[in-house]
Formats: sequence, structure tokens, C-alpha cells
Amino acid sequence: MFDDLTELYHQLLLDHNKSPRNFRVLPDANRIAQGTNPICGDNYTVYARMDGDVVQELTFQGSGCAISKAAASLLTENLKGKTRAEVKAMFDNVRDLITTGHSHGDLGKLAALSGVHKFPARVKCALLPWHAVAAAVEGRGETVSTESEKE
Repeated sequence: MFDDLTELYHQLLLDHNKSPRNFRVLPDANRIAQGTNPICGDNYTVYARMDGDVVQELTFQGSGCAISKAAASLLTENLKGKTRAEVKAMFDNVRDLITTGHSHGDLGKLAALSGVHKFPARVKCALLPWHAVAAAVEGRGETVSTESEKE
């Protein structure tokens, strides 16, 4: 059963890489942040439309490896309608999942990122879009880099 679940997660990540969801500029975004991973070459711009503390719409554009693109696609699907506090809590939970393989609670399709912890060189790839989204949602509007992060 574990092998079947691993294969399902693998297929989900491949699908999100091949056909990323919300991969476009958001013309009416009121929050924008960029993320870069100079070692891998991942570069993304995240666009958010916030209504107060709630994410109304979330999109991204850019290029990167399969893991970073799949992670960005998955997170844009899962963070719509969430408050800034919920985004922060989800980010912390997903960071634990990506770095240790364990999470606290049901993450739905985001659980597909659980295998990344087995590949330390790819942890920063999977976390890059999350750092960019955090910067956008918090209104920092800055470029975040994996080389300034501890993960």
C-alpha cells in the first residue's frame, strides 16, 4: 500500500509540473513577491489578490525544476480563501513535512510533497514558492532567496 501511495504522490507532482494550475499573471494582484533559488535556477513571481487578511486569488509565473513548479501549483490551489494566519500555519506544517516527512494534520494533496525530505538537495526547491507566497501575503513585496533561508 505504501508503494501505491508513493506512486500516486509521484504522479500528482508530475501532473502539477506538466500542467501547473494558476500559472499566469494576476492583473489585479495587490501583493507581489519574487522567489529565487540560485543553485537550482528556480525563479518565480507570486501574485496575490488579498481582501483584508484573506487570499482571494493566488497565481504564479516563472520557471524552475519539476518540484518547485509542482509545489507552486499545489499551494496556489490550496491557499485560496485562507487567512494570513492560516497561510502561516499551513506554511509551517508544510515546511515540517518537506524537511522531516511528518506533518501535524491533514494536508490533502499537499501531502504529495512528503517524499521531498528524502532528497535534501530538493528541499529548497519545494520551499521556494512557499517563501515567496509568505512574502506576498505578508505584504513584504520582496525577492526571497533560498540562500538566505536555513532549510
